[in-house]
Amino acid sequence: MTQKLKWTDAEEIALQLEEKFPDLDPLTVRFPDLHRWVCELPDFEDDPKASSEGKLEAVQMAWLEEYRDTHG
Repeated sequence: MTQKLKWTDAEEIALQLEEKFPDLDPLTVRFPDLHRWVCELPDFEDDPKASSEGKLEAVQMAWLEEYRDTHG
């Protein structure tokens, strides 16, 4: 059984976003788009309103780490 994701699961969210958008530089993503994409992930099950700028930034930075690992 897959664990449902919460806003605090930045690393796992980042992995899923990297799989979904492999060639997209996370630093080019606006927070409204990032928020929508996280909420649309199949395993995401948290209150969309529980998001904050800090939580979105944590997701973006974790995604950036994954992106840099993949793209050198």
